[in-house]
Amino acid sequence: MDTRIQFRVDEETKRLAQLMAESQGRTLSDACRELTEELAEQQRKVMTHDQWLTEQVNAAFSKLESGQSEFVSHEDARMDMEARKSKIRNTG
Repeated sequence: MDTRIQFRVDEETKRLAQLMAESQGRTLSDACRELTEELAEQQRKVMTHDQWLTEQVNAAFSKLESGQSEFVSHEDARMDMEARKSKIRNTG
């Protein structure tokens, strides 16, 4: 089901926006609809990422609570990251 969105702007802003939209071969309503759809898509991506991150954090805590986690020293982690970065740089 479609819904209507209404908002107020001054006449000059509306006139200029309509001119710009028309110069691009679309209506102001089309431009507003496209912006709304783009914003919604960006929010979907944020929500998907947030859900993924929550799942990763919960999995890490579950692993910790079950005693299956493995801790590494800061130096070992740093060396591992440097090796991974180097591999990426050398294959690119």
